[in-house]
Amino acid sequence: MEDGQLCEGGRAASSWWRDIAALRTEDWFHRNVTRFAGDGKNTLFWTDVWVGGVSLRDRFTRLFELSLLKGESIHGMHALRWGNDGGAWSWRRRLFAWEEELVGELRLLLQNVSLQVDRIDRRLWRLETSSVYTVQSAYNFSMQMLLLIFRCLCLLCGIKMFL
Repeated sequence: MEDGQLCEGGRAASSWWRDIAALRTEDWFHRNVTRFAGDGKNTLFWTDVWVGGVSLRDRFTRLFELSLLKGESIHGMHALRWGNDGGAWSWRRRLFAWEEELVGELRLLLQNVSLQVDRIDRRLWRLETSSVYTVQSAYNFSMQMLLLIFRCLCLLCGIKMFL
């Protein structure tokens, strides 16, 4: 612990502690939360996971890097129009041909998206069938991860375990 924060400790830390710290750095919580886009006002277009199971920033990294609208919501991008020649596509510079092809792929992905103006955006928790976050489900997931790490360490060290 350093300033109340979990730290990895570098080479001096035990491999067990580094594995525990890796749980924090792997961003497991955010990978188990997805967004349901209703009206799109509270979901970020590029960085939230809302279409295709991965953020558009991760799927279209180059376009995200070039975008002038990195912090825009889905609603804002939709209002600017994300079709051909829409205002949603504001870039730092003119795109190369292969980047234009990426825009075409992104527009194709967005083609069937329709916002629901009467519904608000909400988060869905993937670890519960109800899609509602519970401490118990987060605890169970983290314990499964720790058990997996423990089993791997036991295998590497040649220790037999009875779990």
